[in-house]
Amino acid sequence: MSPLIPFGIAIAALGLWLLFRIFTASRARTIARTRYLDAVKPLFDGGEARLQPTGFPRMTGRKYDLSFDLQVIPDTLTFRKLPALWILVTLPEPLPLKATLDLMARPSGNEPFSHFSTLGQSLPCPAGLSETVSVRSDDATLIPPVDLIARHFDLFADPQVKELVLSPKGLRIVILAEEADRGRFLIFREAEMGMTPLDPARLAPLLDRLRAIREDVLSLAKDPE
Repeated sequence: MSPLIPFGIAIAALGLWLLFRIFTASRARTIARTRYLDAVKPLFDGGEARLQPTGFPRMTGRKYDLSFDLQVIPDTLTFRKLPALWILVTLPEPLPLKATLDLMARPSGNEPFSHFSTLGQSLPCPAGLSETVSVRSDDATLIPPVDLIARHFDLFADPQVKELVLSPKGLRIVILAEEADRGRFLIFREAEMGMTPLDPARLAPLLDRLRAIREDVLSLAKDPE
């Protein structure tokens, strides 16, 4: 028998094994992503999730008698940085504000989850806020007073916090949930993210913070002085 026959069989077997590994890894990735927000659902009253085209869910729910919205945004169209997984924690309850105020940590201009770069006015960094944070607005004459925002500057002490938005439509905090493994991405161009569900302990303080900011804004509207 020709020695090439067993060799050919071995190559075919290896190919089948690799295909099986790719299939099982892809299936595990798909399942993990669909369950990414499962662990935080108990934080809400009647949280509902729906699958997005990215393979990750989007969840809405109520807490403190307020409506919250969670979005998971994978950012793989990167330039000179690692693919990232962003969480948008939004409180889409209208506020008595007349302009948008956007605070962004280390802006690159390529944030796929934000309209920061489209806001027309760049503002000086207030005292007490990290110089790595940039501030923009669509009308600087109508933004809330610095004292109100200063109460929440400590939010950016967390290096994973990327953005805070105050607008007439509501509030939003954006955090970096995960980055692709540098070694695997550089060598294999593999961006494996979302395999571990979002930790409720990571999300709960952000919900509390949005509620606190909302209360501050409402208090300001009741007592402008």
